[in-house]
Amino acid sequence: MTDLPAAALGPVRDVDVLVVGAGVIGVCSAWYLRQAGARVVLIDRGQVCSGASYGNAGLIVPSHSVPLAEPAALAHGLRWLFRRDSPFYIKPRFDADLARWLWRFRRAATPARVAQVIPVLRDLHLASRALYAGFAAAGLDFGYGECGRLLVCDTAAGMAAAVAEGHHMHGAGLLVDELDAAAVGRALGGLSVACVGGVRYQQDAHLDPGRFVRHLARRAQEAGVEIIESAEVLRLGSRRRAVTIVDTTRGAFRPGQLVLAAGSWSPLVAAGLSLDLPIQPAKGYSIEIEAPADTPDMPFMLTEAKVAVTPLGQGRLRFAGTLELAGLDLSVNRRRVDAIMQAVPRYLPTWNPATMQVHEVWRGLRPCTPDGLAILGRPRAWDNVVLAAGHAMIGMSLGPVTGQLVGQIVAGQAPAFDLRLLDPDRFH
Repeated sequence: MTDLPAAALGPVRDVDVLVVGAGVIGVCSAWYLRQAGARVVLIDRGQVCSGASYGNAGLIVPSHSVPLAEPAALAHGLRWLFRRDSPFYIKPRFDADLARWLWRFRRAATPARVAQVIPVLRDLHLASRALYAGFAAAGLDFGYGECGRLLVCDTAAGMAAAVAEGHHMHGAGLLVDELDAAAVGRALGGLSVACVGGVRYQQDAHLDPGRFVRHLARRAQEAGVEIIESAEVLRLGSRRRAVTIVDTTRGAFRPGQLVLAAGSWSPLVAAGLSLDLPIQPAKGYSIEIEAPADTPDMPFMLTEAKVAVTPLGQGRLRFAGTLELAGLDLSVNRRRVDAIMQAVPRYLPTWNPATMQVHEVWRGLRPCTPDGLAILGRPRAWDNVVLAAGHAMIGMSLGPVTGQLVGQIVAGQAPAFDLRLLDPDRFH
């Protein structure tokens, strides 16, 4: 390993653990590290919860134990690839990293690998759900609800696919119900729904993601975590197998351990460590509205349209969806926002988008690896670096358990789960 010198711009502060990235993964990591007694500084290039952790669908989803890279995704992706208003879209461009990512995605999307991954993701989701319940029981206010989640299908083909996956997940140990159209309406509190039926996952849960991350960050500060916003990493210095200096726009640090949890920006920071992280930013959108009077308590999915509907409490409702591989591009594609809203009356005939009071249109970049699994652990080239990135659309669901595992890895303990499939060096 070649040393990477970096001259600090000012005095260098010693810290036990420096966590880079103040989204749900970074904040949860800082929390559990501090609970273990470490002196922790948490930094972010923006503000706490200013990225993908803020405007997502707010779902805890054991039902999403099938990885992003799976055979059905290949079939749908080819059909949707060039439709700018489709649920999955790749912006045409010449990008060697994207080409390699897509090639790896294709290789990972096999039935054998999906079968290998499901038990790992299932156990991580369920453990994270239990940790969320613990935070709620301890008085953290983040709109937590454990009433399950319902996939609403308006076509026979969509229903057949949802039922088949439901059977698969039931075989993996999850609690799954198949509902006819009348039962869907009853489950959603009498809401008028145009559908052929649905599939309910009893162990899914939901929350207000922004409230959770910000409230836990405040608790972490009260416990002694120092949070520094607008701190962009400029340079990294190393000696032998250890990072010795992290120079930022808000000062320089000498970390005993460095945790990289910067989401879609993780590859840029990791490049300073000569690490190549194959993470592609996947842009997602959400629209938050004033909740209609007949909004149900249970979150649900407009299945064929790939639109999630989440009640956030406090009179707020969020529609979220789409996956757009467009690089580090935060522009708003109005066509994709419109596609989300136009799907609503197709399933919910009494909800008229033209009369809805919109609170916010949001977009964010979700960090996706080509095999659909996070990068979690210590890369072999470095003795004091832990990577925790690439959670794709399930970062909110896996936030607490990831933070707990980061704490265990930093402390040199054996992780509570088998993390071999999440090995940071698996792509090399």
